[in-house]
Amino acid sequence: MGYNYNSTREKLIMKEYGRNIQYLVQMATETEDREKRKELVQDIIELMGILNPALRNVEDYRHKLWDHIFMISDFKLEADSPYPIPDREALRRKNLQMTYPREKVHFRHYGKYVEAMIRKAIEMEDPDKKAAYTEVIGNYMKLVYQNWNQENVSDEQIRMDIEFLSKGQLQLEDMANLDTLSKANRTKQGSQPQPGTQQRQGGRYQQNRNYKQGKNRNYKRNR
Repeated sequence: MGYNYNSTREKLIMKEYGRNIQYLVQMATETEDREKRKELVQDIIELMGILNPALRNVEDYRHKLWDHIFMISDFKLEADSPYPIPDREALRRKNLQMTYPREKVHFRHYGKYVEAMIRKAIEMEDPDKKAAYTEVIGNYMKLVYQNWNQENVSDEQIRMDIEFLSKGQLQLEDMANLDTLSKANRTKQGSQPQPGTQQRQGGRYQQNRNYKQGKNRNYKRNR
């Protein structure tokens, strides 16, 4: 007794409807009686709407269902559609998946924008502007490195990374200050009040303080 595995069956054209819908559409395609085929197609359309309720949120969802039934039949179905019969090539172009841009990044913690900034710095002709822009890049690289790895990084490491990413065309000056953005970030984080601080100052602590002050005043008054 042999088993009928999915790998040996026909390829599913639209997986969201399942294999039984594909069988029904194939049956409708092979039905010669026009009236029977029409009734069968209408029933299949209703069943497809039940199996794929997400299409109800799409404008002209019944138009979508008719497009899908023609696609499932490999455009062999002859049916009186209330909508224009879709063109195979037009639907294929509409359903093409966009390729996700994959750019090679040498260091994930720096990202592609740092490499774009380095390319821009290389193209600069003014040596003073190039040096200043390179220092800005180094500042930003040190900041994102610390945020990504949650640890400090030496200026020497940043210099080596800039030289590597620029293929030796950019060098940081020895006196370059790479802590400007890092210090500003730490200052910004340190200036934010800790959760619950205001509540402690204006809540029970403040009430206790008022109570003690009132108690002292009453003590002096009674004396």
